[in-house]
Amino acid sequence: MATYIHERPEWPTFSWDHAAIAAQLGAVRHHQGRLIGRMEGLGFQLRAEAVLQSLTEEVLKSSEIEGEVLDRDQVRSSLARRLGMDIGALAPVDRDVEGVVEMMLDATQNYAAPLTKERLFAWHAALFPTGRSGMTKIRVGGWRTAESGPMQVVSGPVGRERVHFEAPQADVLDREMRAFLAWFNAKEAIDPVLLAAVAHLWFVTIHPFEDGNGRIGRAIADMALARSEASPRRFYSLSAQIRIERKPYYDQLEAAQHGSLEITRWIAWFLDCLDRAFAGSESILSSVLRKARFWEAHAGAPLNDRQRTVVNRLLDGFEGKLTSSKYAVLAKCSQDTASRDIDDLVDRGVLAKDPGGGRSTGYVLIATSADALATVARYVRLHADKSARDGAAPLSLEEAQARKPALEALADRVDDLAGAGSPRYADFEALLRELHDLGFHPEGRLVSAVAQAIQRGL
Repeated sequence: MATYIHERPEWPTFSWDHAAIAAQLGAVRHHQGRLIGRMEGLGFQLRAEAVLQSLTEEVLKSSEIEGEVLDRDQVRSSLARRLGMDIGALAPVDRDVEGVVEMMLDATQNYAAPLTKERLFAWHAALFPTGRSGMTKIRVGGWRTAESGPMQVVSGPVGRERVHFEAPQADVLDREMRAFLAWFNAKEAIDPVLLAAVAHLWFVTIHPFEDGNGRIGRAIADMALARSEASPRRFYSLSAQIRIERKPYYDQLEAAQHGSLEITRWIAWFLDCLDRAFAGSESILSSVLRKARFWEAHAGAPLNDRQRTVVNRLLDGFEGKLTSSKYAVLAKCSQDTASRDIDDLVDRGVLAKDPGGGRSTGYVLIATSADALATVARYVRLHADKSARDGAAPLSLEEAQARKPALEALADRVDDLAGAGSPRYADFEALLRELHDLGFHPEGRLVSAVAQAIQRGL
């Protein structure tokens, strides 16, 4: 009895229950059309920013699935340069990052061109510019050979490995890939979204390269999805969703390898995952619109190029807290210049001191009134905790502890105001008076940041 699907006599004749997935496919295509319509309705600049964010996530997350963490700034810089977008100072980019970006852009921007052996070899060579995977030398730009031994997907400690899957032998790869490419490029009556699902499973089953098969397989799926939309613009990231669902993804692939060539279950999971990727694009749209609203509100602010570079980096999702040292690195300036720039941004209500404190002062971006109010709420809670622990003159320790519940309740109400959508400053003033009555006075510049954010309609 055959162990893997590629060993079955009917290989590679996949089949699925069309009736079972018809409604699901229709819903996915409907959601896909609505998403594309919404994104196409944005202005050119916002649409380009959405594409840049989506492609950045796709490149980063496809590599993360394989355990490789790329530098976000490098990926974004490489994509922006190749897309002809001005995002300010561009980060220097490593060759391995350039290679992943080249592959992804070729798959999605040139989606209508045939997928050929030479094109796949070029993608593979781009992924491994040094000819090595980590410290191991591999065959680059060509199918794996018998010399590399059986291609197995394994897990577990040495000596107790679990073999999840073993790919076809090297001597049949040329024949297998000719069949796959002929099918992928054929003008068959199969929905391109279904083609993406089948193509990904088929390609990773063949596993034609020594390494990089997962990333190339996902690029092939992205290429098919671009064909389904007849557009090179990407507004969502399938790999970002697969990264979230990494274990189910591998579980589904493994189950498909041990089953029959009836792959309804795999296709249903793929469609569900894709649908969740469409839903995940809402965060990209929200981020793009948030950035646009911020710069519209600060259109007249005389910020220098350094400040704009750093603020844009924060708007794009800066990880960790911003310090003057990190500012100096991002803006390529001295520590003194960074401190002056930050102080000016705090005065303008663009930044606020991070309530968390620490050995070095951190700052948070005030992109919306909700950001400003949430920062006030965090200060109130920290003050309440510290007072209850250490006391707060002129209150005794017992008095500070008794006051803590009232302060925490007010912090909750400030948070509620932050989530109200369009908060009124009069409502914040009322809460501010109650805080003053309890002996807590937020920093004047933070109160000013709240006022400015609300006044600007942020």
